[in-house]
Amino acid sequence: MPTTKTKNKTTIIKVGPNDLGKLPPQAPELEASVLGALMIEKDAYASVADLLRDESFYVDQNRMVFQAIRELAGKDQPIDVLSVAEKLKTLGTLEQAGGALYLSELTRKVASTAHLRYHAQIVVQKATARDLIAMAARIEEAGYDDTQDVQELLNKAESDVFEISQRAQKRDVTQIDPVIDEAFKRIVKASQNEGNISGVPSGFKALDKITSGWQKSDLVIIAARPAMGKTAFVLSMAKNIAVNYQKPVAMFSLEMSNVQLVNRLIMNVCEIEGDKIKNGKLSQQEWERLEAKVNELQGAPIYVDDTPSLSVFELRSKARKLVREHGVELIIIDYLQLMNASGIQFGSREQEISIISRNLKALAKELDIPIIALSQLNRNVESRTGVEGKTPQLSDLRESGAIEQDADMVCFIHRPEYYHLYSDDKTGKDLRGLGQIIVAKHRNGATDSIWLRFRGKYAKFQNEDDNWDQDELTPLPEAGNVTINSRIGASMSPDGAQLNQGDDRPF
Repeated sequence: MPTTKTKNKTTIIKVGPNDLGKLPPQAPELEASVLGALMIEKDAYASVADLLRDESFYVDQNRMVFQAIRELAGKDQPIDVLSVAEKLKTLGTLEQAGGALYLSELTRKVASTAHLRYHAQIVVQKATARDLIAMAARIEEAGYDDTQDVQELLNKAESDVFEISQRAQKRDVTQIDPVIDEAFKRIVKASQNEGNISGVPSGFKALDKITSGWQKSDLVIIAARPAMGKTAFVLSMAKNIAVNYQKPVAMFSLEMSNVQLVNRLIMNVCEIEGDKIKNGKLSQQEWERLEAKVNELQGAPIYVDDTPSLSVFELRSKARKLVREHGVELIIIDYLQLMNASGIQFGSREQEISIISRNLKALAKELDIPIIALSQLNRNVESRTGVEGKTPQLSDLRESGAIEQDADMVCFIHRPEYYHLYSDDKTGKDLRGLGQIIVAKHRNGATDSIWLRFRGKYAKFQNEDDNWDQDELTPLPEAGNVTINSRIGASMSPDGAQLNQGDDRPF
Protein backbone atom coordinates (compact mmCIF):
# COMPACT_ATOMS: atom_id res chain seq x y z
CA MET A 1 0.00 0.00 0.00
CA PRO A 2 1.50 3.44 -0.93
CA THR A 3 2.79 5.64 1.94
CA THR A 4 4.19 9.17 2.33
CA LYS A 5 6.77 10.08 4.98
CA THR A 6 6.77 13.38 6.90
CA LYS A 7 9.25 14.61 9.52
CA ASN A 8 7.45 13.16 12.53
CA LYS A 9 5.25 10.39 11.17
CA THR A 10 4.32 8.16 8.29
CA THR A 11 0.91 8.71 6.72
CA ILE A 12 -0.82 5.77 5.01
CA ILE A 13 -2.71 6.72 1.85
CA LYS A 14 -5.52 4.30 0.93
CA VAL A 15 -5.85 3.84 -2.83
CA GLY A 16 -9.12 2.46 -4.21
CA PRO A 17 -9.82 1.14 -7.70
CA ASN A 18 -11.31 4.46 -8.81
CA ASP A 19 -8.07 6.25 -7.92
CA LEU A 20 -6.01 3.97 -10.14
CA GLY A 21 -8.58 3.96 -12.96
CA LYS A 22 -10.27 0.93 -14.42
CA LEU A 23 -8.28 -2.29 -14.62
CA PRO A 24 -8.61 -4.45 -17.75
CA PRO A 25 -10.83 -7.55 -17.32
CA GLN A 26 -8.60 -10.35 -16.06
CA ALA A 27 -8.57 -13.53 -13.99
CA PRO A 28 -4.92 -14.28 -13.04
CA GLU A 29 -5.87 -16.95 -10.51
CA LEU A 30 -7.91 -18.85 -13.09
CA GLU A 31 -5.14 -18.44 -15.67
CA ALA A 32 -2.73 -20.06 -13.21
CA SER A 33 -5.24 -22.82 -12.44
CA VAL A 34 -5.71 -23.60 -16.14
CA LEU A 35 -1.98 -23.74 -16.83
CA GLY A 36 -1.36 -25.93 -13.77
CA ALA A 37 -4.09 -28.34 -14.89
CA LEU A 38 -2.59 -28.56 -18.37
CA MET A 39 0.76 -29.62 -16.87
CA ILE A 40 -0.57 -32.30 -14.50
CA GLU A 41 -3.28 -33.95 -16.65
CA LYS A 42 -2.08 -35.91 -19.68
CA ASP A 43 -5.01 -35.19 -22.04
CA ALA A 44 -6.10 -31.86 -20.58
CA TYR A 45 -4.89 -29.72 -23.50
CA ALA A 46 -7.18 -31.45 -25.99
CA SER A 47 -10.24 -30.42 -23.96
CA VAL A 48 -9.48 -26.68 -24.20
CA ALA A 49 -7.49 -26.44 -27.45
CA ASP A 50 -10.51 -25.04 -29.30
CA LEU A 51 -10.95 -22.27 -26.71
CA LEU A 52 -7.55 -20.91 -25.76
CA ARG A 53 -4.98 -18.92 -27.69
CA ASP A 54 -1.85 -17.08 -26.56
CA GLU A 55 -3.75 -13.76 -26.30
CA SER A 56 -6.31 -15.31 -23.93
CA PHE A 57 -3.83 -14.85 -21.05
CA TYR A 58 -3.48 -11.40 -19.49
CA VAL A 59 -0.36 -12.08 -17.41
CA ASP A 60 2.78 -12.06 -19.59
CA GLN A 61 4.31 -15.01 -17.72
CA ASN A 62 1.17 -17.07 -18.25
CA ARG A 63 1.09 -16.20 -21.94
CA MET A 64 4.65 -17.46 -22.37
CA VAL A 65 3.91 -20.68 -20.49
CA PHE A 66 0.84 -21.36 -22.62
CA GLN A 67 2.82 -20.74 -25.82
CA ALA A 68 5.29 -23.44 -24.75
CA ILE A 69 2.42 -25.83 -23.91
CA ARG A 70 0.76 -25.17 -27.27
CA GLU A 71 3.95 -25.85 -29.21
CA LEU A 72 4.55 -29.10 -27.28
CA ALA A 73 1.00 -30.22 -28.01
CA GLY A 74 1.40 -29.36 -31.69
CA LYS A 75 4.32 -31.78 -31.90
CA ASP A 76 2.50 -34.42 -29.82
CA GLN A 77 5.10 -34.23 -27.07
CA PRO A 78 4.44 -34.78 -23.33
CA ILE A 79 3.25 -31.76 -21.35
CA ASP A 80 4.54 -31.52 -17.77
CA VAL A 81 6.65 -29.17 -15.64
CA LEU A 82 9.96 -30.52 -16.95
CA SER A 83 9.02 -30.53 -20.66
CA VAL A 84 7.48 -27.04 -20.44
CA ALA A 85 10.57 -25.71 -18.67
CA GLU A 86 12.80 -27.23 -21.34
CA LYS A 87 10.62 -25.75 -24.12
CA LEU A 88 10.75 -22.29 -22.51
CA LYS A 89 14.53 -22.63 -22.29
CA THR A 90 14.61 -23.46 -26.02
CA LEU A 91 12.46 -20.42 -26.77
CA GLY A 92 14.73 -18.28 -24.61
CA THR A 93 11.91 -17.17 -22.32
CA LEU A 94 12.32 -19.40 -19.24
CA GLU A 95 13.51 -16.63 -16.94
CA GLN A 96 10.91 -14.15 -18.25
CA ALA A 97 8.21 -16.73 -17.58
CA GLY A 98 9.24 -17.01 -13.92
CA GLY A 99 11.62 -19.92 -14.17
CA ALA A 100 11.11 -23.51 -13.06
CA LEU A 101 9.98 -22.34 -9.61
CA TYR A 102 6.96 -20.51 -11.09
CA LEU A 103 6.00 -23.62 -13.09
CA SER A 104 6.10 -25.72 -9.93
CA GLU A 105 3.91 -23.19 -8.11
CA LEU A 106 1.33 -23.40 -10.93
CA THR A 107 0.94 -27.16 -10.51
CA ARG A 108 0.83 -26.97 -6.69
CA LYS A 109 -2.17 -24.65 -6.84
CA VAL A 110 -4.31 -27.21 -8.71
CA ALA A 111 -6.31 -29.66 -6.66
CA SER A 112 -8.37 -31.09 -9.54
CA THR A 113 -8.78 -30.73 -13.33
CA ALA A 114 -12.52 -31.40 -13.15
CA HIS A 115 -13.45 -27.77 -13.86
CA LEU A 116 -10.72 -27.05 -16.38
CA ARG A 117 -12.97 -26.19 -19.34
CA TYR A 118 -15.23 -23.98 -17.23
CA HIS A 119 -12.22 -22.06 -15.94
CA ALA A 120 -10.82 -21.78 -19.48
CA GLN A 121 -14.13 -20.32 -20.70
CA ILE A 122 -13.91 -17.57 -18.07
CA VAL A 123 -10.34 -16.79 -19.15
CA VAL A 124 -11.55 -16.51 -22.75
CA GLN A 125 -14.46 -14.25 -21.76
CA LYS A 126 -12.07 -11.88 -20.02
CA ALA A 127 -9.84 -11.85 -23.11
CA THR A 128 -12.84 -11.11 -25.36
CA ALA A 129 -13.82 -8.21 -23.11
CA ARG A 130 -10.26 -6.85 -23.39
CA ASP A 131 -10.42 -7.14 -27.19
CA LEU A 132 -13.68 -5.15 -27.21
CA ILE A 133 -12.20 -2.47 -24.96
CA ALA A 134 -9.08 -2.17 -27.15
CA MET A 135 -11.21 -2.00 -30.28
CA ALA A 136 -13.45 0.70 -28.76
CA ALA A 137 -10.36 2.72 -27.81
CA ARG A 138 -9.05 2.56 -31.38
CA ILE A 139 -12.41 3.66 -32.75
CA GLU A 140 -12.61 6.52 -30.24
CA GLU A 141 -9.14 7.74 -31.18
CA ALA A 142 -9.90 7.52 -34.90
CA GLY A 143 -13.20 9.32 -34.35
CA TYR A 144 -11.35 12.40 -33.14
CA ASP A 145 -9.12 12.36 -36.23
CA ASP A 146 -10.54 14.85 -38.76
CA THR A 147 -8.56 13.21 -41.57
CA GLN A 148 -10.31 9.86 -40.99
CA ASP A 149 -13.06 9.00 -43.49
CA VAL A 150 -16.18 8.19 -41.46
CA GLN A 151 -17.37 5.48 -43.82
CA GLU A 152 -13.99 3.75 -43.68
CA LEU A 153 -14.11 4.00 -39.89
CA LEU A 154 -17.56 2.39 -39.83
CA ASN A 155 -16.40 -0.41 -42.10
CA LYS A 156 -13.31 -1.00 -39.94
CA ALA A 157 -15.45 -1.05 -36.78
CA GLU A 158 -17.84 -3.57 -38.35
CA SER A 159 -14.92 -5.72 -39.45
CA ASP A 160 -13.30 -5.69 -36.00
CA VAL A 161 -16.51 -6.53 -34.12
CA PHE A 162 -17.29 -9.28 -36.62
CA GLU A 163 -13.81 -10.78 -36.18
CA ILE A 164 -14.14 -10.75 -32.38
CA SER A 165 -17.61 -12.32 -32.51
CA GLN A 166 -16.35 -15.07 -34.81
CA ARG A 167 -13.55 -15.93 -32.38
CA ALA A 168 -15.95 -15.93 -29.44
CA GLN A 169 -18.41 -18.36 -31.00
CA LYS A 170 -17.46 -21.90 -30.01
CA ARG A 171 -19.77 -24.89 -30.07
CA ASP A 172 -19.21 -27.93 -27.90
CA VAL A 173 -19.22 -31.45 -29.26
CA THR A 174 -22.68 -32.99 -28.89
CA GLN A 175 -23.40 -36.62 -28.11
CA ILE A 176 -25.54 -38.05 -30.90
CA ASP A 177 -28.67 -39.01 -28.89
CA PRO A 178 -30.30 -35.55 -28.69
CA VAL A 179 -29.45 -34.99 -32.36
CA ILE A 180 -31.21 -38.23 -33.27
CA ASP A 181 -34.26 -37.08 -31.28
CA GLU A 182 -34.34 -33.77 -33.15
CA ALA A 183 -33.93 -35.48 -36.53
CA PHE A 184 -36.75 -37.92 -35.67
CA LYS A 185 -39.07 -35.05 -34.69
CA ARG A 186 -38.42 -33.35 -38.02
CA ILE A 187 -39.16 -36.56 -39.92
CA VAL A 188 -42.45 -37.00 -38.05
CA LYS A 189 -43.38 -33.37 -38.69
CA ALA A 190 -42.58 -33.75 -42.39
CA SER A 191 -44.78 -36.84 -42.64
CA GLN A 192 -47.72 -34.84 -41.29
CA ASN A 193 -47.33 -32.03 -43.82
CA GLU A 194 -49.28 -32.03 -47.05
CA GLY A 195 -47.07 -33.28 -49.87
CA ASN A 196 -44.39 -34.38 -47.39
CA ILE A 197 -42.85 -30.89 -47.35
CA SER A 198 -40.34 -30.78 -44.50
CA GLY A 199 -38.96 -27.30 -45.18
CA VAL A 200 -40.33 -23.92 -46.25
CA PRO A 201 -42.51 -24.49 -49.37
CA SER A 202 -41.78 -22.36 -52.42
CA GLY A 203 -45.33 -22.64 -53.72
CA PHE A 204 -44.05 -24.23 -56.94
CA LYS A 205 -45.28 -27.82 -56.79
CA ALA A 206 -42.72 -29.42 -59.10
CA LEU A 207 -39.81 -27.66 -57.37
CA ASP A 208 -41.06 -28.57 -53.88
CA LYS A 209 -41.22 -32.20 -54.99
CA ILE A 210 -37.46 -32.12 -55.61
CA THR A 211 -36.44 -30.09 -52.57
CA SER A 212 -39.18 -31.03 -50.05
CA GLY A 213 -39.18 -27.29 -49.40
CA TRP A 214 -36.20 -25.09 -48.57
CA GLN A 215 -34.45 -26.83 -45.70
CA LYS A 216 -33.25 -25.34 -42.41
CA SER A 217 -29.60 -24.22 -42.26
CA ASP A 218 -29.21 -24.52 -46.05
CA LEU A 219 -27.56 -21.90 -48.23
CA VAL A 220 -29.33 -21.87 -51.58
CA ILE A 221 -27.81 -20.04 -54.54
CA ILE A 222 -30.16 -19.09 -57.39
CA ALA A 223 -28.12 -17.93 -60.36
CA ALA A 224 -28.87 -16.71 -63.86
CA ARG A 225 -27.74 -14.38 -66.60
CA PRO A 226 -29.29 -10.89 -66.74
CA ALA A 227 -32.94 -10.76 -67.91
CA MET A 228 -33.70 -14.37 -66.94
CA GLY A 229 -36.04 -13.28 -64.09
CA LYS A 230 -34.09 -13.82 -60.86
CA THR A 231 -35.89 -11.07 -58.96
CA ALA A 232 -39.26 -12.03 -60.45
CA PHE A 233 -38.71 -15.62 -59.31
CA VAL A 234 -37.87 -14.83 -55.69
CA LEU A 235 -40.65 -12.24 -55.43
CA SER A 236 -43.17 -14.77 -56.75
CA MET A 237 -41.82 -17.24 -54.22
CA ALA A 238 -41.87 -14.71 -51.35
CA LYS A 239 -45.51 -13.95 -52.15
CA ASN A 240 -46.36 -17.68 -52.13
CA ILE A 241 -44.57 -18.25 -48.81
CA ALA A 242 -45.95 -15.21 -46.97
CA VAL A 243 -49.46 -14.95 -48.44
CA ASN A 244 -50.38 -18.55 -49.24
CA TYR A 245 -48.56 -20.26 -46.35
CA GLN A 246 -48.38 -17.36 -43.85
CA LYS A 247 -44.68 -17.98 -43.14
CA PRO A 248 -42.59 -14.86 -42.38
CA VAL A 249 -39.97 -14.10 -45.01
CA ALA A 250 -37.37 -11.31 -45.23
CA MET A 251 -35.89 -9.89 -48.40
CA PHE A 252 -32.73 -7.80 -48.57
CA SER A 253 -32.71 -5.86 -51.84
CA LEU A 254 -29.33 -4.30 -52.54
CA GLU A 255 -30.37 -3.00 -55.96
CA MET A 256 -34.01 -1.89 -55.73
CA SER A 257 -35.67 0.45 -53.27
CA ASN A 258 -38.45 -0.78 -51.00
CA VAL A 259 -41.05 1.01 -53.13
CA GLN A 260 -39.75 -0.55 -56.36
CA LEU A 261 -39.83 -3.95 -54.73
CA VAL A 262 -43.41 -3.51 -53.51
CA ASN A 263 -44.44 -2.26 -56.97
CA ARG A 264 -43.14 -5.56 -58.34
CA LEU A 265 -45.20 -7.44 -55.79
CA ILE A 266 -48.29 -5.44 -56.76
CA MET A 267 -47.65 -6.27 -60.44
CA ASN A 268 -47.32 -9.93 -59.49
CA VAL A 269 -50.41 -10.20 -57.32
CA CYS A 270 -52.75 -7.86 -59.25
CA GLU A 271 -51.48 -8.86 -62.72
CA ILE A 272 -51.14 -5.28 -63.88
CA GLU A 273 -48.34 -4.27 -66.24
CA GLY A 274 -45.36 -2.42 -64.79
CA ASP A 275 -45.71 0.70 -66.94
CA LYS A 276 -49.27 1.20 -65.73
CA ILE A 277 -48.19 0.78 -62.12
CA LYS A 278 -45.56 3.50 -62.63
CA ASN A 279 -47.69 6.04 -64.49
CA GLY A 280 -51.01 5.22 -62.81
CA LYS A 281 -52.87 5.00 -66.14
CA LEU A 282 -55.13 2.10 -65.20
CA SER A 283 -58.49 1.24 -66.69
CA GLN A 284 -61.53 1.09 -64.45
CA GLN A 285 -61.31 -2.71 -64.41
CA GLU A 286 -57.65 -2.56 -63.45
CA TRP A 287 -58.36 -0.10 -60.62
CA GLU A 288 -60.99 -2.47 -59.28
CA ARG A 289 -58.57 -5.42 -59.54
CA LEU A 290 -55.84 -3.39 -57.83
CA GLU A 291 -58.09 -2.46 -54.90
CA ALA A 292 -59.36 -6.03 -54.53
CA LYS A 293 -56.06 -7.87 -54.92
CA VAL A 294 -53.71 -5.54 -53.05
CA ASN A 295 -55.49 -6.53 -49.85
CA GLU A 296 -53.75 -9.90 -50.17
CA LEU A 297 -50.47 -8.13 -49.42
CA GLN A 298 -51.82 -6.11 -46.51
CA GLY A 299 -50.57 -7.67 -43.27
CA ALA A 300 -48.48 -10.27 -45.12
CA PRO A 301 -45.39 -11.25 -43.06
CA ILE A 302 -42.94 -9.91 -45.66
CA TYR A 303 -40.08 -7.77 -44.35
CA VAL A 304 -37.99 -5.79 -46.84
CA ASP A 305 -34.67 -4.00 -46.43
CA ASP A 306 -33.13 -1.88 -49.18
CA THR A 307 -29.77 -1.03 -47.55
CA PRO A 308 -27.29 -0.55 -50.44
CA SER A 309 -23.90 -2.29 -50.35
CA LEU A 310 -24.99 -4.36 -47.36
CA SER A 311 -22.10 -5.84 -45.38
CA VAL A 312 -21.96 -9.32 -43.92
CA PHE A 313 -21.86 -7.83 -40.44
CA GLU A 314 -24.98 -5.69 -41.02
CA LEU A 315 -26.83 -8.64 -42.50
CA ARG A 316 -25.94 -10.82 -39.52
CA SER A 317 -27.21 -8.24 -37.05
CA LYS A 318 -30.45 -7.56 -38.94
CA ALA A 319 -31.12 -11.24 -39.61
CA ARG A 320 -30.77 -12.15 -35.93
CA LYS A 321 -33.27 -9.41 -35.03
CA LEU A 322 -35.74 -10.51 -37.72
CA VAL A 323 -35.66 -14.11 -36.54
CA ARG A 324 -35.88 -13.15 -32.87
CA GLU A 325 -38.62 -10.50 -33.14
CA HIS A 326 -40.64 -11.62 -36.18
CA GLY A 327 -39.97 -15.35 -36.41
CA VAL A 328 -38.67 -15.06 -39.99
CA GLU A 329 -38.31 -18.54 -41.51
CA LEU A 330 -36.49 -17.67 -44.74
CA ILE A 331 -34.15 -14.88 -45.90
CA ILE A 332 -33.64 -13.79 -49.52
CA ILE A 333 -30.67 -11.68 -50.67
CA ASP A 334 -30.80 -9.87 -54.03
CA TYR A 335 -27.99 -10.22 -54.88
CA LEU A 336 -24.71 -11.73 -53.66
CA GLN A 337 -22.24 -9.73 -55.78
CA LEU A 338 -23.56 -6.42 -54.40
CA MET A 339 -22.61 -7.31 -50.81
CA ASN A 340 -19.31 -6.45 -49.17
CA ALA A 341 -17.25 -8.19 -46.49
CA SER A 342 -17.40 -5.53 -43.76
CA GLY A 343 -14.61 -3.34 -45.05
CA ILE A 344 -11.95 -6.07 -44.91
CA GLN A 345 -9.26 -5.57 -47.54
CA PHE A 346 -8.73 -8.43 -50.02
CA GLY A 347 -6.30 -9.11 -52.81
CA SER A 348 -9.13 -9.81 -55.26
CA ARG A 349 -12.90 -9.68 -55.59
CA GLU A 350 -12.91 -13.49 -55.76
CA GLN A 351 -11.49 -13.66 -52.23
CA GLU A 352 -14.12 -11.24 -50.94
CA ILE A 353 -16.98 -13.20 -52.55
CA SER A 354 -15.53 -16.35 -51.01
CA ILE A 355 -15.66 -14.76 -47.52
CA ILE A 356 -19.23 -13.55 -48.13
CA SER A 357 -20.54 -16.96 -49.26
CA ARG A 358 -18.79 -18.72 -46.36
CA ASN A 359 -20.35 -16.34 -43.86
CA LEU A 360 -23.81 -16.67 -45.42
CA LYS A 361 -23.55 -20.42 -44.90
CA ALA A 362 -22.42 -19.89 -41.30
CA LEU A 363 -25.37 -17.52 -40.72
CA ALA A 364 -27.85 -20.06 -42.12
CA LYS A 365 -26.48 -22.65 -39.66
CA GLU A 366 -26.53 -20.23 -36.75
CA LEU A 367 -30.14 -19.10 -37.33
CA ASP A 368 -31.24 -22.58 -38.47
CA ILE A 369 -33.21 -21.19 -41.41
CA PRO A 370 -32.68 -21.37 -45.19
CA ILE A 371 -30.93 -18.41 -46.80
CA ILE A 372 -31.47 -17.86 -50.53
CA ALA A 373 -28.93 -15.67 -52.30
CA LEU A 374 -29.23 -14.60 -55.91
CA SER A 375 -26.05 -14.62 -57.97
CA GLN A 376 -24.88 -13.56 -61.40
CA LEU A 377 -23.46 -15.92 -64.00
CA ASN A 378 -20.46 -15.00 -66.13
CA ARG A 379 -20.69 -14.54 -69.91
CA ASN A 380 -19.43 -18.00 -70.87
CA VAL A 381 -23.00 -19.10 -71.55
CA GLU A 382 -23.38 -16.40 -74.21
CA SER A 383 -20.51 -17.78 -76.29
CA ARG A 384 -21.96 -21.28 -76.45
CA THR A 385 -24.46 -22.32 -79.11
CA GLY A 386 -27.45 -24.64 -79.32
CA VAL A 387 -30.19 -25.48 -76.84
CA GLU A 388 -27.89 -27.44 -74.54
CA GLY A 389 -25.07 -24.92 -74.95
CA LYS A 390 -27.20 -22.10 -73.59
CA THR A 391 -28.10 -24.09 -70.48
CA PRO A 392 -26.15 -22.75 -67.45
CA GLN A 393 -23.49 -24.86 -65.76
CA LEU A 394 -21.84 -24.73 -62.35
CA SER A 395 -18.65 -23.44 -63.95
CA ASP A 396 -20.60 -20.35 -65.07
CA LEU A 397 -20.94 -19.01 -61.51
CA ARG A 398 -19.34 -15.58 -61.51
CA GLU A 399 -16.19 -14.64 -59.55
CA SER A 400 -15.77 -17.54 -57.16
CA GLY A 401 -15.80 -21.32 -57.12
CA ALA A 402 -16.35 -20.95 -53.37
CA ILE A 403 -20.02 -20.16 -54.07
CA GLU A 404 -20.49 -23.65 -55.48
CA GLN A 405 -18.50 -25.15 -52.60
CA ASP A 406 -20.34 -23.36 -49.78
CA ALA A 407 -23.87 -23.75 -51.18
CA ASP A 408 -26.04 -26.70 -50.17
CA MET A 409 -28.06 -26.18 -53.32
CA VAL A 410 -27.40 -24.34 -56.59
CA CYS A 411 -30.33 -23.59 -58.91
CA PHE A 412 -30.22 -21.94 -62.31
CA ILE A 413 -32.99 -20.01 -64.07
CA HIS A 414 -32.98 -20.52 -67.84
CA ARG A 415 -35.47 -19.15 -70.37
CA PRO A 416 -34.77 -20.56 -73.85
CA GLU A 417 -37.21 -18.04 -75.35
CA TYR A 418 -34.73 -15.28 -74.48
CA TYR A 419 -32.36 -16.83 -77.05
CA HIS A 420 -35.11 -17.24 -79.69
CA LEU A 421 -35.42 -20.94 -78.92
CA TYR A 422 -39.15 -21.60 -79.10
CA SER A 423 -39.32 -25.40 -79.02
CA ASP A 424 -37.34 -28.41 -77.87
CA ASP A 425 -36.19 -30.42 -80.88
CA LYS A 426 -36.04 -33.63 -78.85
CA THR A 427 -39.47 -33.50 -77.21
CA GLY A 428 -41.29 -30.97 -79.36
CA LYS A 429 -42.23 -29.02 -76.21
CA ASP A 430 -43.37 -25.44 -76.80
CA LEU A 431 -40.89 -23.33 -74.82
CA ARG A 432 -42.62 -19.99 -75.27
CA GLY A 433 -43.46 -18.37 -71.94
CA LEU A 434 -41.58 -21.01 -69.95
CA GLY A 435 -38.70 -20.78 -67.53
CA GLN A 436 -36.59 -23.77 -66.55
CA ILE A 437 -35.43 -24.13 -62.94
CA ILE A 438 -32.36 -26.36 -62.95
CA VAL A 439 -31.25 -27.89 -59.66
CA ALA A 440 -27.57 -28.34 -60.55
CA LYS A 441 -26.29 -29.11 -57.06
CA HIS A 442 -28.26 -30.67 -54.21
CA ARG A 443 -26.16 -31.76 -51.27
CA ASN A 444 -28.98 -33.68 -49.60
CA GLY A 445 -30.99 -34.87 -52.58
CA ALA A 446 -31.24 -35.47 -56.30
CA THR A 447 -30.56 -32.99 -59.08
CA ASP A 448 -33.26 -32.39 -61.67
CA SER A 449 -35.02 -29.62 -63.58
CA ILE A 450 -38.59 -28.39 -63.76
CA TRP A 451 -40.59 -25.94 -65.88
CA LEU A 452 -42.53 -22.93 -64.64
CA ARG A 453 -44.77 -20.51 -66.49
CA PHE A 454 -43.10 -17.08 -66.85
CA ARG A 455 -45.38 -14.11 -67.41
CA GLY A 456 -42.96 -11.34 -68.20
CA LYS A 457 -45.28 -8.35 -68.26
CA TYR A 458 -46.31 -9.12 -64.68
CA ALA A 459 -42.80 -10.15 -63.48
CA LYS A 460 -44.37 -13.39 -62.33
CA PHE A 461 -43.49 -17.09 -62.20
CA GLN A 462 -46.24 -19.63 -61.56
CA ASN A 463 -46.87 -23.37 -61.85
CA GLU A 464 -46.94 -24.51 -65.45
CA ASP A 465 -50.52 -25.80 -65.19
CA ASP A 466 -51.94 -22.70 -63.43
CA ASN A 467 -54.47 -20.52 -65.29
CA TRP A 468 -53.01 -17.95 -67.69
CA ASP A 469 -53.84 -16.16 -70.93
CA GLN A 470 -52.34 -17.84 -74.00
CA ASP A 471 -52.48 -14.51 -75.85
CA GLU A 472 -49.38 -13.60 -73.85
CA LEU A 473 -47.26 -16.05 -75.87
CA THR A 474 -44.70 -14.67 -78.30
CA PRO A 475 -45.92 -15.30 -81.88
CA LEU A 476 -43.83 -17.88 -83.70
CA PRO A 477 -41.77 -16.53 -86.62
CA GLU A 478 -42.87 -17.56 -90.12
CA ALA A 479 -39.92 -19.88 -90.55
CA GLY A 480 -40.94 -21.85 -87.48
CA ASN A 481 -38.50 -22.49 -84.68
CA VAL A 482 -35.52 -20.14 -84.80
CA THR A 483 -32.13 -21.72 -84.22
CA ILE A 484 -29.58 -19.93 -82.15
CA ASN A 485 -26.49 -18.24 -83.50
CA SER A 486 -23.73 -16.41 -81.72
CA ARG A 487 -24.96 -12.94 -82.75
CA ILE A 488 -28.52 -13.42 -81.51
CA GLY A 489 -27.52 -15.41 -78.45
CA ALA A 490 -25.05 -12.84 -77.26
CA SER A 491 -26.76 -9.56 -77.92
CA MET A 492 -30.43 -9.83 -78.88
CA SER A 493 -33.59 -10.10 -76.81
CA PRO A 494 -36.61 -12.23 -77.85
CA ASP A 495 -38.21 -9.20 -79.48
CA GLY A 496 -35.05 -8.47 -81.50
CA ALA A 497 -33.97 -5.42 -79.51
CA GLN A 498 -30.31 -4.81 -78.75
CA LEU A 499 -29.48 -5.58 -75.10
CA ASN A 500 -26.99 -4.07 -72.73
CA GLN A 501 -25.10 -7.01 -71.24
CA GLY A 502 -24.84 -5.25 -67.88
CA ASP A 503 -28.63 -4.91 -67.67
CA ASP A 504 -30.17 -7.17 -65.06
CA ARG A 505 -33.77 -6.66 -65.97
CA PRO A 506 -36.00 -9.30 -64.38
CA PHE A 507 -38.02 -9.93 -67.53
